[in-house]
Amino acid sequence: MSSPSKADKKASLDAASWMFNVVTSVGIILVNKALMATYGFSFGKSSAAKVFQPMIAKLSMIPVSCFLEVVLDKVRYSRDTKLSILVVLLGVAVCTVTDVSVNAKGFIAALIAVWSTSLQQYYVHYLQRRYNLGSFNLLGHTAPAQASSLLLVGPFVDYFLTSKRVDAYPFSFTSVAFIVLSCTIAVGTNLSQFICIGRFTAVSFQVLGHMKTILVLILGFIFFGKDGLNLHVVFGMIIAVAGMVWYGNASARPGGKERRSVSMNGGSKAQKQEDSADATEEAEEKV
Repeated sequence: MSSPSKADKKASLDAASWMFNVVTSVGIILVNKALMATYGFSFGKSSAAKVFQPMIAKLSMIPVSCFLEVVLDKVRYSRDTKLSILVVLLGVAVCTVTDVSVNAKGFIAALIAVWSTSLQQYYVHYLQRRYNLGSFNLLGHTAPAQASSLLLVGPFVDYFLTSKRVDAYPFSFTSVAFIVLSCTIAVGTNLSQFICIGRFTAVSFQVLGHMKTILVLILGFIFFGKDGLNLHVVFGMIIAVAGMVWYGNASARPGGKERRSVSMNGGSKAQKQEDSADATEEAEEKV
């Protein structure tokens, strides 16, 4: 009798965590889009947003995250799981990639963004599993370092990418209000990211994260309505959603996504603890 309640509770917490991440992530993108489109605040974009088609960089996140899990965690993906990931990438590419022009600045910025983000998400998941850290605890220890480094490096990166200085921007009351709102939502976005990566994995987080891309396209059309939803965009959304459903089913099956045993005696203590935690969690769900 206790097994269904535990499974239901876990499913409810997973859904709530994911919805928290979706709401904050989509919200901050829409606020930043309004800030940039209406008030010309072109600073603080993602490192690839100005000079490199950002969705190409976003599509690169999943292969890099898979590579890290295969190399560092000895994860093995089934054929169906691999194919489902490819379907998701294909669908997002169809509905988002319209400009594939690349320049040197954009390529360097995108390369750094993809690898640093993938490593950060993998390391967050590793720390939470290895040391049993909560989301608030881990965020409280890492946020000050991230914020201070961004304050120091951010203006120089913005100037490198946009050739504009942030101190020369004509601030107004409304633009400052939007900036404060964006920063406030960013706190929730960071917290929800830590919660989701702790409950899922970096790859699952990226695959499901493309649902946010689709929501941004739809809401961007509703609120800004510049480009519209043409046939190939809708077709790409359908492919991406089908791939996400397939990925969820394929990765949940036995052998869909599993860790390889390292050796009889040579496995590291961290790996053994992680495998033990996985086995305990699976046993509790089956009881």
